[in-house]
Amino acid sequence: MNATDSPAKLLTPVLSTFWDQPDAWTLETYRRHDGYEGLRTALAMDPDDVIAYVKEAGLRGRGGAGFPTGMKWQFIPQGDGKPHYLVVNADESEPGTCKDIPLLFANPHSLIEGMVIACHAIRSSHAFIYLRGEVVPVLRRLHEAVREAYAAGYLGKDALGPGKDLELTVHAGAGAYICGEETALLDSLEGRRGQPRLRPPFPAVAGLYACPTVVNNVESIASVPSLMHKGKDWFRSMGSEKSPGFTLYSLSGHVAGPGQYEAPLGVTLRQLLDMSGGMRKGHRLKFWTPGGSSTPMLTEEHLDVPLDYEGVGAAGSMLGTKALQCFDETTCVVRAVTRWTEFYAHESCGKCTPCREGTYWLVQLLRDIEAGKATLADIDKIDDIADTINGKSFCALGDGAAAPIFSSLKHFREEYEQHVNGRGCPFDPAASTVWADKTAHLEVKA
Repeated sequence: MNATDSPAKLLTPVLSTFWDQPDAWTLETYRRHDGYEGLRTALAMDPDDVIAYVKEAGLRGRGGAGFPTGMKWQFIPQGDGKPHYLVVNADESEPGTCKDIPLLFANPHSLIEGMVIACHAIRSSHAFIYLRGEVVPVLRRLHEAVREAYAAGYLGKDALGPGKDLELTVHAGAGAYICGEETALLDSLEGRRGQPRLRPPFPAVAGLYACPTVVNNVESIASVPSLMHKGKDWFRSMGSEKSPGFTLYSLSGHVAGPGQYEAPLGVTLRQLLDMSGGMRKGHRLKFWTPGGSSTPMLTEEHLDVPLDYEGVGAAGSMLGTKALQCFDETTCVVRAVTRWTEFYAHESCGKCTPCREGTYWLVQLLRDIEAGKATLADIDKIDDIADTINGKSFCALGDGAAAPIFSSLKHFREEYEQHVNGRGCPFDPAASTVWADKTAHLEVKA
């Protein structure tokens, strides 16, 4: 794959292949596109063989750190006499991340089929989907898809074979970002306040209701049916050696063609921008995030970084959710980072001191810097506070809050200094699209 490849060669529509068809979300449409054929293959295999097959295919988690999916399934202890649970994390709430919701809206049966396969593999008889509660249209489609799956016999009595029933519960959360953290999600699912748990024990040993539990992202599970149906060699024919397969890249921000682009892992932002029309007319890329606001920002120098787990990691960031937020030269970095930090301060559950207090003080200092009320020492102070949060908070929310601070200071420290020395933001609010109260008249072409 290189920069001269045509868009047809770059894109690999699998999950998104029929999103634009009428009634794409129905069981009938899904069956016309080989729906539930992967399940047929999986049910003919021993559960341990399914896990081994997914491991050999190299499928990695599509929701954050990229942990191998098959290995996660393998951690579930067998023969322990306890119920096993599968929980799908559909609480998508990372700023810039927008892949799971359209996937569930257009193709919910890919997730349901993947869940049935995963339940067969880990010997589970009850699975849960934890959905962000605000997305009511998706909730309705999920309920309808689950009803269709029950009626067709893919769920319910004998779904996994004679005497092997499978129940699937769709749970709507209340819209807390912290519940995207897997142990906070489990507490919320049990009816408790959503706060991260102390680990160990890990969910694979003591998860939902203190029983062995696998927690996977929507896209991770939805990728399993096509892998089982078309084979591990087909899956490995895409992507890179250590990051094989296809994935959804969410392109947003100051771009001509925002949207979902399903491509092999390892495609570059330059290639995605080339096929989507580039940045908005008359503007150039200033900075971007490879995986949502919690991943360290990159600049135009990183346009040719392979967007796989190893490539982005080597560039000093994380692939995360593959939420490619692109900002042009009209954007004030300090303003953007302030808005992100306000989000993390608001969504902190307050359980641990570094995150609860650190995000609060970061917001106060960033607001002062943006308003020109700070000193140069305050720039070092936000770096010091971010270091106090990073790696010391109870969960990864603190790390996510620190990432924009570290990366923006690395690439744009002079912009912070301009705010201090110039007694305010050097950007014209009328030209900057991050000044939400003054940009209603601006047009971003899509």
